[in-house]
Formats: sequence, C-alpha cells, structure tokens
Amino acid sequence: MPRKRSQAFGRKPRTDALRNRKRILEAAKQAFTRDGANASLDEIANRAGVGAGTLYRHFPTRDALVKSVYETEVAKLAVAQHEFAKTMKPVEALRAWMRLFVDYVATKQIIAPALNTLVDGTSKLYEGSRAPIRGAIDALVKRAVANGDIRADLEPFDLLRALVGVSSVASSPDWPESARRLVDILISGSHPENRSRQSK
Repeated sequence: MPRKRSQAFGRKPRTDALRNRKRILEAAKQAFTRDGANASLDEIANRAGVGAGTLYRHFPTRDALVKSVYETEVAKLAVAQHEFAKTMKPVEALRAWMRLFVDYVATKQIIAPALNTLVDGTSKLYEGSRAPIRGAIDALVKRAVANGDIRADLEPFDLLRALVGVSSVASSPDWPESARRLVDILISGSHPENRSRQSK
C-alpha cells in the first residue's frame, strides 16, 4: 500500500509540471506580445500563477523561454495537421491548417522583437521549424491531391510562400484577415477543374 501511494503521488508532480509549463508559455506569449523582449519574467510567473522558482526550473534563461514560446507555436501546426486529417475531408483539412498557419505567422511577427534578442540568433531556430511545417503542408496537399481536390503539379510550399508574402507587404494590422481570404482563393485556384478550364 505505501508503495502504491508513493507511485500515485509521483504522478501528480509530472502532471502539475506540464500544466505549469503550459501556463508559463501562454503567459509569456502574451507578455512578449504586449511588452516585447524586455517583458518581466517575474510578471510572467505571476500571470501564470506560479512562483519565480517554478518558472526558472522550466526555463533557466530568458532565451530558453523565448525559444520555447516559438517552438510551441510550431508544434501546434504539427499536431493540427494530424488532428485535421483525422476529422476533416482532405481539402477542408488543408484549408483549416492554412488558416492556422496565418495565425502562426502573425504570432511570429508579434514576438519577433523578442526572438531577435536571442544570443545565438534565430537562424537555427527558424531552420528547425522548417521541416515540421513543410512536412505538414506536404502531407495535407498529398491527401487532397489523392482525393482529386488539388491538382497534382502543385508545389505545396508555394501556398505558404503566398501567405507569408501577404504578411511581408501588408502595412495594416488587419492583414491576417486578408491572408485568410487568400487561403480560399489559393485553394480555389489549385482545383483541377480550374486548370482544365484554362486549357480549353
């Protein structure tokens, strides 16, 4: 019996630790969005409902926290790809994921000042995010092509380049809404019927 209680008690800190980590990351994302790279770590801990010691156990440095905020946004895209593929029709899964990608780009822009303060730069961080993002869009497009929703000669990453392009040239804060409308345009333009009509 004592051993069973010990094992039960041993599981709770791990659950709590994951919950604390999630709260810290969400509070940090909001703080970096609001206050930039110099957001107070103590204030982040306070908003997450944890002590400063708990924050530093998870993220020993500011750089570690900033990196984790960004990596969490990338991870959301990877997870969403699998969830959407399980629950949606191929073309709708692609549409939903591309809209989520717009949110990711918006978040990346907002926390960019904090990312740019990283001691070792952002090149490795961005390089590491490219594979999961490209893997997700490749899988979704492949599934849509197999279902006859998207033409087979489409380069999946071109869809993302178009969305990133909108974020790069837009000067108004409502550019994400324009990018979400562009998602529908891109998917409509990638339909096999459109190509056959143009060739007639």
